[in-house]
Amino acid sequence: MSAQPVGAGSVFQDRIREGLLRKAGLNQAQIDEALQTERDTGQQLDQILIGKNLLPEPKCMQFFADFLGLEFRPSLEGVSVPSVFIQNVPVQFARTHGLVAIEDTGTLLRVATNRPLDVQPMDDLATMLSREVEAVLATRGELANLINRAYRHKADGVDEALQDVKDTDIVSIAENIHESEDLLDANKAPVIKLVNMLLFQALKLRASDIHLQPYADRLQVRMRIDGVLYDMESVPRRAQDAIISRVKVMGKMDIAERRLPQDGRASIRVGDGDVDVRISTIPVAGGERVVFRILDKTTKIYSLDQIGLDADAQRTINRYINYSHGVIFVTGPTGSGKTTTLYACLDAINAPELNILTIEDPVEYNLDGISQVQVNVKKGLSFAAGLRSFLRQDPDVMMVGEVRDNETADIAIRAALTGHLVFSTVHTNDSASTVSRLLDIGVEPYLVSSSLLLVIAQRLLRTVCPNCREPVEPDQKMRYFLEDLKLTPDQFPDGKIMMGKGCDECFRSGYSGRTAIYEVMPIDTQIQEQIINKSSASTIKRGALERGLKTLRMDGVQKLLNGLTTPDEVLRVTQLDVT
Repeated sequence: MSAQPVGAGSVFQDRIREGLLRKAGLNQAQIDEALQTERDTGQQLDQILIGKNLLPEPKCMQFFADFLGLEFRPSLEGVSVPSVFIQNVPVQFARTHGLVAIEDTGTLLRVATNRPLDVQPMDDLATMLSREVEAVLATRGELANLINRAYRHKADGVDEALQDVKDTDIVSIAENIHESEDLLDANKAPVIKLVNMLLFQALKLRASDIHLQPYADRLQVRMRIDGVLYDMESVPRRAQDAIISRVKVMGKMDIAERRLPQDGRASIRVGDGDVDVRISTIPVAGGERVVFRILDKTTKIYSLDQIGLDADAQRTINRYINYSHGVIFVTGPTGSGKTTTLYACLDAINAPELNILTIEDPVEYNLDGISQVQVNVKKGLSFAAGLRSFLRQDPDVMMVGEVRDNETADIAIRAALTGHLVFSTVHTNDSASTVSRLLDIGVEPYLVSSSLLLVIAQRLLRTVCPNCREPVEPDQKMRYFLEDLKLTPDQFPDGKIMMGKGCDECFRSGYSGRTAIYEVMPIDTQIQEQIINKSSASTIKRGALERGLKTLRMDGVQKLLNGLTTPDEVLRVTQLDVT
């Protein structure tokens, strides 16, 4: 990439000025201010435009991409960083200069950067790798996320946290924990290494939960990856008490109390990012059972067009989230991606002119410009209490982590009736059941009917591993699955279904990552009347289907036909979806 430094000549400045006026919509005063700041400080013009809020970063990157004849990538989601870059470029260099390779064509490396006018680091990189490089523009947030993901497995990430663990075999570390040691001393090196090992291994495998389950002869380690539990290593029984004591120390729990359930939380640092860990212990036959829930703070907030919505569902959601008042519910079992959908909705409407408040348990990801409150039941801060205090904070939009009882539901619905937009979650099987649940917990039908705008039901489907996917002729068992889904092989390209063979990348499962399926039900006048008449969930759903409701199973079938998932996965996830 070669570009003459801005400010080096008046002709170049005039072209910039003309381009900014024509394409970016800035007025003459703004352009003069930017160019004057550049002359006075020596800062690059792109950084000045973003820093002074004269142009949003994506628009600024697009402008310079057009101006310099470069490509602009709004999203780097799903990009794999070439190994030659990770192995040869220090992470500090990548972070300092905001650049990361996104493609190796063999002849050159394509490198994403958010500094279009700073050519020196690109030249240094070309020298460092002895390769020709080509610049692609991206925003700072996308670059930071990609760099974090790429280096998570390298020395400054997981492996750095484990650099003191000379022997990375969990069982052999456990062998060093002697039964005769003081089991309440949870600070002995082997125990710390072993627990760290479990946590960082889970991060490498993208696990959401770690289970430590005691048996008569061993402590079984299990990890939930893409929603499915897998058995991992077994730790010798004699190390069990020491490990559980160490876990309790991490979670600031009482290590002497073994007869009651306990909850705790810890934070671990990986590279530049923090990972929060929620810890739960319960007494069981044979000892105590421990579950870690891993909340990766470096995970980016997804936008509405990245979470698996089809065009119609996305249009419907976009319409309703811009209403000034009403209640929008997202429903589904634990771990079905409800929080991700809620954050995507809030992110879509987040603007300086809106006061957005959330109360969550726990606050999973931090959203810029939004005030987020953590539930603290011990101190009296419940969902209902937080929601009541929000009404005195002059809010426009409120998000309640979960409606569990009549009090929370009643306050949320009354808030919607007094001119606020309220988002929340509820645990039901489908969209229509949400109405029944609200009536069951004691909310008056007329309140539900007049406040409810939209119900979004969702589940998470595992997607076929992109590394080992291949078209497969359906066998007899697969044909039965297709029959259950009212499909035939000839509806697929060449009569073949996309399946994963299983490889190292996907833990031999054939699946890697997940996407969501949705059932988006707007509350129209017919449903409002049915609510007033206390109609059953099945009656409401039947009527909605006649008016074009697309159920969870229908959405799953569409994703199956698109080659994203498999028939058995759709059946596994939508078994309760009766159409």
